[in-house]
Parts: sequence; C-alpha cells; structure tokens
Amino acid sequence: MLEHLRAPFKRLIEPFAKALVSLGLTANAVTVIGAIGTIVVAFATGITGWLFAGAVVLTLLVLADSLDGSIAALTTGGTQFGAFLDSTLDRIADWALLAGVVIFFILHADWWYDINRSSPDCISWIGIAAAMVSMMTSFVTSYARARAESVGFEVKNGIATRADRLVIILVGMAITGLTHQGLWLAIAMVLLAVLGLITVFQRILEARCQMAVGHKTYQL
Repeated sequence: MLEHLRAPFKRLIEPFAKALVSLGLTANAVTVIGAIGTIVVAFATGITGWLFAGAVVLTLLVLADSLDGSIAALTTGGTQFGAFLDSTLDRIADWALLAGVVIFFILHADWWYDINRSSPDCISWIGIAAAMVSMMTSFVTSYARARAESVGFEVKNGIATRADRLVIILVGMAITGLTHQGLWLAIAMVLLAVLGLITVFQRILEARCQMAVGHKTYQL
C-alpha cells in the first residue's frame, strides 16, 4: 500500500546519501549498521517498556534503511551481494521488532493485571500470540516471493508490504507508549497478523495461477 511512496522518498534522502558517500561509508556498511541498530533498539524498547521513545528511534532507523540503496546507486550502482545482504538483514530486523514486542508483553504484562485475579489479563496473551503469527507471516511472505523467483515466477503482490507492516508496528508502539494502554499494541498485532495471513495466501494463489499458465514471469 505504501510502495508508491518509495520513489519520492528516495529523492528526499538523496542529499543524506551523498553526505555519507563523502564520509567514505559504503552501502553494505550502512546496511549492517542499520540492522544492528534496529536489533539493539528493538530489544532495549521491549525490555525497558519505553515504547514511544523506542518507536521514534526505530522510525528513524527504518527511514535510514533506504540509504544503502541510494548510496549503492551513487557508487557501485548496486551489486548482487549488496541486494542479498540487505534482504537478509531486513528479515533479521523484522524479527527483532516483533521479538521486542513479545518481550514487552511478557515483561510488562503487569500493566494489565487485575488486582482480583492471579493471572494477567488476556490482552497480553492476545498480543503475544498475534505477534508470533505476524513473525511467521513476515518470513513466509518474503520466502514465497524468493521461492517463486527461484523457479522463474515473480510473485510480489499482497495487501501488506514490508513498509505497511513496519508502519503498523511502529504506530502501535507509539500510541501505546503515549497512552499507557497496551490494548492499542495488541490491536496493532492482531491487524498485522490478519493482513500478514491474507498476504501469504495472496502470494500462494498468485504463484499457483502463474505456474498453471506456465509462462515464466521472472528472469533469473
């Protein structure tokens, strides 16, 4: 849904990319630094419970994630290994974000303890379950595309792209951080899980249709 914003955003960050090139940073270095930063901040956010601050920093890191492609375009023009590294570390960053959410629900479930009950409210368990489903769908969505491409078919449709998933996670974190109401993050995780499942089935059906026709749509 947000993929149409990619081109104007690339033009917006081009001056920052040129500045990093002048400092001698390579695209791969920026990719690694961004991934490590995302992992560290995601886990720190989950452990501390500082969701709003974490969402702000993670948003900056997510926006900076596009810099590696701009730097590559300005220098080497992009390499196969660079694209492979970027895609691989994106999967790790996605896992870290959702793992941070799970950690938050586990460590800060006392927000939703009922003083008359000995167990946490179901909101935290719903949030954890939905986050785990979302983690699975984020991997399968990318795998479905990669597996289809390996046999000559291009499958990249779906209601929720990576950009959409990141927006849902970060907005849910920010609202929860501001309101101190974990319900919002749980709702965001449920929405993410539902959209993720729909996207996986959309890609499966698209791959099935293309393979039934037999016309190769992706050049290896």
